[in-house]
Amino acid sequence: MEAVTVAAGGAGLTKWQAAALSAVAGWVWAASFFGLTRRARALVQPWVTRRVLAETPSIVRFQRVHHKLLDNFFSLLSCVVSVPFYTGFLPLLFWSGHSKLARQMTLLMAFCDYLGNSVKDAVSAPRPSSPPVRRVTATEDEKENAMEYGLPSSHALNTVCLMGYLLHYVLTYGPHDSVIVATGLSLAFLLVMLVGLGRIYLGMHSLTDVIAGICFGIVILAFWLAVHNYVDAFVISGQNVTTFWASLSLLLCFAYPKPEFPTPSFEYHTAFNGVAFGIVYGIQQTYFHFHNPDVPLIFSPQLPLIAFVGRVLVGIPTILVVKFCSKALSKWLLPVMCSTLGIPIVSSCYVPAFKASDKSKDKSDAKQAGYLQKVFSLFPQKAYDVDTGIRFVQYASLAWSVVDLVPAIFTHLNL
Repeated sequence: MEAVTVAAGGAGLTKWQAAALSAVAGWVWAASFFGLTRRARALVQPWVTRRVLAETPSIVRFQRVHHKLLDNFFSLLSCVVSVPFYTGFLPLLFWSGHSKLARQMTLLMAFCDYLGNSVKDAVSAPRPSSPPVRRVTATEDEKENAMEYGLPSSHALNTVCLMGYLLHYVLTYGPHDSVIVATGLSLAFLLVMLVGLGRIYLGMHSLTDVIAGICFGIVILAFWLAVHNYVDAFVISGQNVTTFWASLSLLLCFAYPKPEFPTPSFEYHTAFNGVAFGIVYGIQQTYFHFHNPDVPLIFSPQLPLIAFVGRVLVGIPTILVVKFCSKALSKWLLPVMCSTLGIPIVSSCYVPAFKASDKSKDKSDAKQAGYLQKVFSLFPQKAYDVDTGIRFVQYASLAWSVVDLVPAIFTHLNL
């Protein structure tokens, strides 16, 4: 019955794909032509900025109760619910046999990351000023987070979505009663509240940022719970999955709002956009081999703990090698392809020969570019950052190796 449903869903996806891609492309055009980001920012940014300034004295008073133990606790909690932590945790979830949960959490995180960072850069509202606020950045990840805009709090948003989905998954597929439900809801609520308080205590966000993050998270979680089964059916056996997702990934890069000043947010989006594409491509190709419901789960007789440890020891170095090799290859190949096709590019850090300040092309080169040069001249950008493509390829390759290459190695090694 499930197979019939999936097949039926896949057969009717062509119109949906066209409508979705057309909608995103239409938004890109409308946002550029009418200056929608700038107009929205003019309406929202002043109000948010006033709220952050008004709440700053309250944050300072709240931070008077501080201690080294609290600094360490909230810093550790922020790391545990951060994107890098989940990025490291999700491969282990795939290799433990919980493929459906892992792919759903990966795609949900990519969705949260894109929407949350889009709102951050669209609004471009400041974080609480430091000083007078005491900002605690115990890790390099936190230092980079401090360079982003404030509203909404990504940590609060991601915690609501991922804890909410994890609780939904456990209650749907595992045994439960009223006590387990109440315990799960209480733990999820407690974690969200602690994360929110921690972001204020560490001086990273105002109360308005945290509330906005929780509210956005609730809306995104509700939407995802309504569509996640359709998304999963499409990834497993839909039509034109790779073509559609690649096109969507490209359009989402153009749809991302330009912030008032550059921040690392777009880089995070590009990385997770690549992860989502790599997961989708790999799952679509190997679902019936490595990711179907009959694969062994950790602690089962077919996958004891020692075998799982072996998987980790083999898998982690493999995906890191794939990430390194794909980055090196794309740093050489993408600039060559863009130059050959006449696509104007710059590089912010990866390719020194294409630094933004360099005059890499002259008029005689432009004349040889032909049709593609004319097409790209219609877009607002004068040149495109090739680092975006390099970053996308390396993270897509890493994610693909997690769900395709590494499981094939496990099979070969009988792990």
